[in-house]
Amino acid sequence: MSDKLKILVVDDEPDAVNYLTAIFQDNGYDTITANNGKQALEVAISQMPALITLDLSMPEESGVRAYRNIKSDPSLKKIPVIIITAVGDSMKKFIDKLKVIPEPEGFMSKPINPDELLKMTADILSK
Repeated sequence: MSDKLKILVVDDEPDAVNYLTAIFQDNGYDTITANNGKQALEVAISQMPALITLDLSMPEESGVRAYRNIKSDPSLKKIPVIIITAVGDSMKKFIDKLKVIPEPEGFMSKPINPDELLKMTADILSK
């Protein structure tokens, strides 16, 4: 059994999933993946990751809906989430206005800077 922290990477783009999992695995984390919001919720419930990275623009179930479902689920709501998206600051402002759910623990725009992502991840997980 591994004592590495597990990170759930949620993105519908295979290249993005591969890139993020490589960054995390190369830096001592275990990763699990989901390619849409519905699958993200199922994997989060079954695997209980230490942290979730979540793309907002996905088919089937959007990242916004998945985020709302994660933060509304009593067993998942304490799992920190880093929103990773190509839509940038306008989406962050939109999410900040959704007062019915807590704002994400982290927010990062694509393209991802690996050093910034790892620092943000370490800071969030150390709380």
